[in-house]
Amino acid sequence: MKKTLFILITILVSIAMYGCSSNGDSEDTGDEDKPTLSFGVTNWTSTIPPTKIASKILEDMGYKVKETNADAGSVYTGLANGDLDIFMDSWYPAQRQYIEKYSDSIESISVSYDDANSGMVVPKYMEDINDVADLKGNEDIVNNEMFAIGAGDPAMQDMKKVIDFYNLDIEMTNSSEAAMLAAAEGKMEEEEPVLFYGWRPHSMFDKYDLKILSNKKATAEKGLFDKSTIHIIANKGLEEKAPKAYKFLSNWSISMEDMEEMIAKIDNGKDPDDVTQAWIDNHQDKIDKMKNGK
Repeated sequence: MKKTLFILITILVSIAMYGCSSNGDSEDTGDEDKPTLSFGVTNWTSTIPPTKIASKILEDMGYKVKETNADAGSVYTGLANGDLDIFMDSWYPAQRQYIEKYSDSIESISVSYDDANSGMVVPKYMEDINDVADLKGNEDIVNNEMFAIGAGDPAMQDMKKVIDFYNLDIEMTNSSEAAMLAAAEGKMEEEEPVLFYGWRPHSMFDKYDLKILSNKKATAEKGLFDKSTIHIIANKGLEEKAPKAYKFLSNWSISMEDMEEMIAKIDNGKDPDDVTQAWIDNHQDKIDKMKNGK
């Protein structure tokens, strides 16, 4: 009888200890206990591949995932107030003001790639225009106009500073990315001079022979449009909310070459889910390292 009672007590204690252990780490109890993770998604082509890839991997890890489409300002606001958890396409220093503004509630948890670039773009057949300073006195060759993305984008605020820094007689025509590219493409199809905003990674560099103008003086003196690093930004509550997801994203990295290849395929009509799944299928070793630590 005593032996039977001892066995029963041992079993009950073991169950109690297992219950306490399970409640202490909900992510180990099963997929149903894992939280839903919300991604902020801008309409930039560079946001789609990393968001899709990370979402698929996190779903495979047992998380539910949802995406919220918004402009950059709204994405950062959502991250700051906790409505969003993750943003896969934060450009630094172009978007530094958001990171600084919300530094109490958001954080950079990894660098996706560090060789991105952005700025004024012209076709390579404009052989005499290679630096922003070359536009001074030659603004009329582009009809004193620069096609650009939405005026509310942080990069456009810095672009206005560049124009003012060189005292260029140029007005920005702001619109969506698609409208900007359509206007620029119309000019390039006729091999006319054109000035517009561009960045890498982007399929525009796969489709056309383009160059980002160097910006030596303004970069040296003001730090405007220096090379960019692309960060993964998260709400500071993510580590506590989803520690395994946080660990995975903390080890995240992807090459700009892979990014441009995927963007080009998507722009050419391939399904983003198929394109990003192919990347996942071909990079399982890399993904395992990101999940488990480098």
